Amino acid sequence: MLYLLGVNFETVGIVAAIVSVIAVIFGALIVVVSKLCYVKEDDRAKSIAEKLAGANCGGCGYAGCVDFAKALINGKAQISDCGVTAKENKADIAAILGTSYASEEEKVAVVHCGGGNDCKDKFNYVGNDNCLIQSGFKGGKKACSFGCIGGGTCKQKCKYGAIKVSNNLAKTDLALCEACGACVKTCPKKIIGFIPKSAKVYITCSSLCRGKEVMDACKNGCIGCGLCAKNCPAQAIEMVNNLPVINYSKCTGCKTCSLKCPRKCIKEI
Repeated sequence: MLYLLGVNFETVGIVAAIVSVIAVIFGALIVVVSKLCYVKEDDRAKSIAEKLAGANCGGCGYAGCVDFAKALINGKAQISDCGVTAKENKADIAAILGTSYASEEEKVAVVHCGGGNDCKDKFNYVGNDNCLIQSGFKGGKKACSFGCIGGGTCKQKCKYGAIKVSNNLAKTDLALCEACGACVKTCPKKIIGFIPKSAKVYITCSSLCRGKEVMDACKNGCIGCGLCAKNCPAQAIEMVNNLPVINYSKCTGCKTCSLKCPRKCIKEI
């Protein structure tokens, strides 16, 4: 046996050989398992991703355009879920998927609230301004449980700079809005929604409460009087749960509703 400084090199060699054999065996197993478990990527995913806007804004509900493309292939998403991609590209994507594409009307996101500083606070909130965190504490500080918290989480999520926050109220710059939907999905109060880009008016209130309760909480809230619906010459407004709902397919843009509203919670665009 060979010894040097008390080391048995024959034993060391045997151990090294055993380790090498084990390494080779595990390496072979890794190769076999990787081949058995390999999931072939659908070639259409790359083609679809190239047709998408590439904004990776998350408005569709997925981490990025590549994930959205895979969701389209798997039938877990709709082409209309992406508001940023151009119509002609959506038509190309539909062709790749082997489906038809009905052209959509362009839309923009608006904040259905006009409260802000004109809506009372239930308490003095001190802490993280994030709307999601604020809403987790007693539904947020606002006396109106439907009202905009004003923390600006929607603004942070918007990659196009289309949302401003002033006087504790978020508002959309329609000229910058790309209808990606990131703000719509982020708002904990669910008071940001889409309207047609051609719309002339929109509702700036989301409260389902009755008149007196609304007046006690907010200076600008809808009291459910129904004057807008009664005076609409196109019968484009319906009162639902004390709140007007505009049927934009009927709306002619005459703005009579805005003029008749005593609380000025129907805004002209």
